[in-house]
Amino acid sequence: MRLLLLILILITSACTIQQQKEEPAPHSFSQALATPAWYQASDFDTVKVLSWNVEHFVDDIDNPYIDNGRENNPPENMEERRKLFVEIIKKANADIVILQEFESDSYAQQLAEERFPELGYQVFAGHESNDWYMNVVVMSRIPLGLFHSYTATNTPIIEQVDDEGNPASQAFTNNRMWTTEVLVNPDYSFYLTGVHLKAGRGDRNENWRLGQINLLRAHYDQLLALNPNENILTVGDFNSTPDSDEFQAFLGTGSSIEFVDLLGGTGVFSHPADSAFWRIDHILPNNNMKSEVARDTVIVNYYFSPDSMNMAADHLPMSIEIIPKDL
Repeated sequence: MRLLLLILILITSACTIQQQKEEPAPHSFSQALATPAWYQASDFDTVKVLSWNVEHFVDDIDNPYIDNGRENNPPENMEERRKLFVEIIKKANADIVILQEFESDSYAQQLAEERFPELGYQVFAGHESNDWYMNVVVMSRIPLGLFHSYTATNTPIIEQVDDEGNPASQAFTNNRMWTTEVLVNPDYSFYLTGVHLKAGRGDRNENWRLGQINLLRAHYDQLLALNPNENILTVGDFNSTPDSDEFQAFLGTGSSIEFVDLLGGTGVFSHPADSAFWRIDHILPNNNMKSEVARDTVIVNYYFSPDSMNMAADHLPMSIEIIPKDL
């Protein structure tokens, strides 16, 4: 009997030791990431972010999976526009650039490597549409963490119905929204969202945008549940003016997730580039982040004359500078 008990104890002990060996050691998310050899956090006392809708900015290569006249046969003025684009990007000298209506992140990387390698962009990302050529891409000289794409997500077109009378929804433009984490230094990071929301006036388009905005805010709610102090910066072409219902819904004033329009009430406009009369492009930090925005650095930029800026694109580029430490 004693021998049987001893054998059972030895077997149980051996199984416990083996189980402990097989269980992986716990890892935090930060431990799962590595800092690239090319990056020096000490180089970034501030972080400049540029957002720009560059208006149908296509390459010269026909994508066989996209049937669109502009993409198939680019306009003759594209090379002139590229030259202006390159000069504006050089003048801006931003650490992170978010481009709307840009064909692909591969194209951004090619331009960066061939025409402005001295700016040092290392990371290029986006999520291209399967059947359309206008995308939102990012190029950065600061490392990025996880990249969240909304491209496969179906969102409701609020209070609208389809041809059969069913509640209307869409996934066509949701690839033009993404969120990624910007890993500035061991003590400071922020979530960056790039957007190009549905264009057009009228109830259907406004409610289309509202469905997209509700998705973003639901994702932010998840992020803030994990860390209530999370910094979030949302930039891009909202196709919404500051007084619109959908824009106010995004700001969420008085809610648990609030964003700040630092150009609100200023009369600063972003579109069209040669005679701007409204602002549908926005740079919006959340409340957690607003104290880290360097003073008077949310700007609509004219790097050349209005006519030259309009030749480059019909929207004006906007920028912001962030002090990368929690204040």
